[in-house]
Amino acid sequence: MKSELVKCVVLADRHHGLTEGIRGLLETAFDAVVMVADETSLLESVRHLQPLVAVVDLSLAPGEELDWLPRLRSVGPDLKLILLSVHDEPSVRHAALAAGADGFVLKRAIARELLAAVDAVLAGQCYPAPASINLES
Repeated sequence: MKSELVKCVVLADRHHGLTEGIRGLLETAFDAVVMVADETSLLESVRHLQPLVAVVDLSLAPGEELDWLPRLRSVGPDLKLILLSVHDEPSVRHAALAAGADGFVLKRAIARELLAAVDAVLAGQCYPAPASINLES
């Protein structure tokens, strides 16, 4: 008999207070929420747990904000990735999605958008939909 896979999400952010609130939200959609606070732990968690989704703060690692993304993709090629950011400039959102993120949610909109983003990326869609990204603003 095959055991059922646990629906798992990895949440990566250095700000513990914020991750506690996000964890509560994600627990409504996933069986397990694994919280990490650095790039190394994120990569190890994805490699060992093979979660469906990772929700990651854009500024998790020091230096260039998206340098860690190719490493994450190499350990979790099927992983759905949603980036969180305080930066609401369209260029930041575009850069994150162009670098390989499946979704992008502003931290100030987590309560109303994160679960919609999870649903969208699990359905194979980009969040927000590319047509809603205004690069001219």
